Amino acid sequence: MVLTGCQQKGKDASASNKKEKTVEVTLNEVAHSIFYAPMYVAIENGYFEEEGIQLDLVTGFGADKTMTALLSGEADIGFMGPETTVYTYNQGASDVVVNFAQLTQRAGNFLVAREEIKDFKWEDLKGKDVLGGRAGGMPEMVFEYILKQNNIDPAKDLKIDQSIDFGSTAAAFSGGQGDFSVEFEPGATALETEGAGYVVASLGVDSGYVPYTAFSAKQSFINENPEVIQQFTNALQKGMDYVNSHSAEEIAKVIEPQFKDTDLKTITTIVDRYAQQDTWKTDLIFEESSYKLLLDILDEAGELSGSPAYKDLVTTEFAEKAAK
Repeated sequence: MVLTGCQQKGKDASASNKKEKTVEVTLNEVAHSIFYAPMYVAIENGYFEEEGIQLDLVTGFGADKTMTALLSGEADIGFMGPETTVYTYNQGASDVVVNFAQLTQRAGNFLVAREEIKDFKWEDLKGKDVLGGRAGGMPEMVFEYILKQNNIDPAKDLKIDQSIDFGSTAAAFSGGQGDFSVEFEPGATALETEGAGYVVASLGVDSGYVPYTAFSAKQSFINENPEVIQQFTNALQKGMDYVNSHSAEEIAKVIEPQFKDTDLKTITTIVDRYAQQDTWKTDLIFEESSYKLLLDILDEAGELSGSPAYKDLVTTEFAEKAAK
């Protein structure tokens, strides 16, 4: 993190409401996805610059890599599934990584089938091959959580392939692997567009409200830079307010520069799909009930070696102030 004296230019920012000094903050995101639209709205509309932050966005391509960047000091703030902060705490990290803002409240992936199934039931997966996610990651754990809620044993009733790298499952499915695939966007829509698959279920809808992604930082960084965390959270809240008060078309136009390889129509379709399933919170407060559900999901997946207290891994101070 670097303090500078220059002011940054943002689309919606004006000289009168910018901070006199800007702070360079490095944010490492787990993936670059339309699923995280409020954050990209905050970037493209200049909300971070309004708050005095010059943001350096880096994509980690995996929660484990994002956490590594955070612990090593390569990143000031991490954006990933909060399960990673639980793992780090249970591994005895001396500088605890604390969640200070929750972005999404539903899973962002979809179940894609080779053929259209109008009356899909989860039991249709019995005896099938499914392209899944990394063991211990939120996508895979939420998938298995849904299966168990529907009395399906993930280990015995179907075969889940967890060997394919994140981001490569759509290509593998299109190439003939698996009967079903668990896909993020734009993979799910791309498979539908090319006629290689059909979305038959939303994991976000069927799992219910889940603390899927959150922003976190080392406790030492939060203690030393509370004003920066507040400014960062304020900018995110502005992005959240925007997506909750504008149409899918308007949101898509704002974030289009972040997704140069995806056409505007597809971005709009994906934004609308996420909006329709109530993906984004209205505030950034990571509530205790959500944290308890996270621990339950980890426990169900056999990934919970200890249950850290809510107060040790979550602070709502900054999100509460930003929401006022």
